Amino acid sequence: MFTSEIHSQVRRLQISAKRAVSGLLGGEYHSVFHGQGLSFDDVREYQPGDDVRSIDWNVTARIGAPFIKRFVEERELTVMLAVDFSASLLGAKRTVNAELAALIAFAAIQNNDRVGLLGFTNEVEIHVPPAKGTRHALRMVREILGFRPHHPGTNIALALDHLNRVYRRKVIVFLLSDFLMSPSPPAGEGLGMRGSFPHSFRRTGYQHELIAVRISDPLEEAWPDVGLVDLIDPESGERLLIDTHDSRFRSGVERQAKDRAEAFRKLSRSAGADALDVTTTGNHVDELVKFFRMRGKMARRSAS
Repeated sequence: MFTSEIHSQVRRLQISAKRAVSGLLGGEYHSVFHGQGLSFDDVREYQPGDDVRSIDWNVTARIGAPFIKRFVEERELTVMLAVDFSASLLGAKRTVNAELAALIAFAAIQNNDRVGLLGFTNEVEIHVPPAKGTRHALRMVREILGFRPHHPGTNIALALDHLNRVYRRKVIVFLLSDFLMSPSPPAGEGLGMRGSFPHSFRRTGYQHELIAVRISDPLEEAWPDVGLVDLIDPESGERLLIDTHDSRFRSGVERQAKDRAEAFRKLSRSAGADALDVTTTGNHVDELVKFFRMRGKMARRSAS
């Protein structure tokens, strides 16, 4: 059962997301994500300037006047929100997950697309099949805000492999995660890429249209000098006593944050995926609009 607080949060997100989608975001979404092709709609009489290659010769011969075939875009798409529910995404990051999911879901349903949810930790925790409609979008936002996962860890590879098995046809995948998959990633593996994560990530990028959204908290990437701090890793439960007065520790944290960001961008490029960095302190509507516009420009440039 969801609490009254969760319902209030969902209602606020519904209002803000609908307002954003009816403004800039909905149009940007529509211009970036196109249908899977063109389907025959009807014929109409030929007009000067029409492409002669579109003439329907059977209809033209039967009526005795030139007619052309009219095609429309097969607009309907399927959007999957693959959302990280692991313990490192509690608090502000969970709220950002819900805000982004609401914005994307309402943009999708406004364009008559289907949208679904795959929530994961080191197991697939919840799978909501794609559907249309406002009630369906609100259900997914409620799940993201209120769902209590059964496992604390992270296994993105398992989630992506599950998605690739279930969805054979091409879908649009928004992967929302902080990509923090181990407390101390080995050297050269700035994302903590254990197991088959890079392989699964690339396979998803090749099989589907993948947008990887990395959610970060500025407080995790630049520590203030506040002396000794007792920490508990949310996924492993390990307790650590950190001396933030040590300048080498602080510079090491900043260096690791930069390495993770660069590894995230490199992996995304190698998979043909789009990468979007979002912070817990940013304006998510502006960030999505900016991202969609940049993506649209790149697509037009490659097509020309």
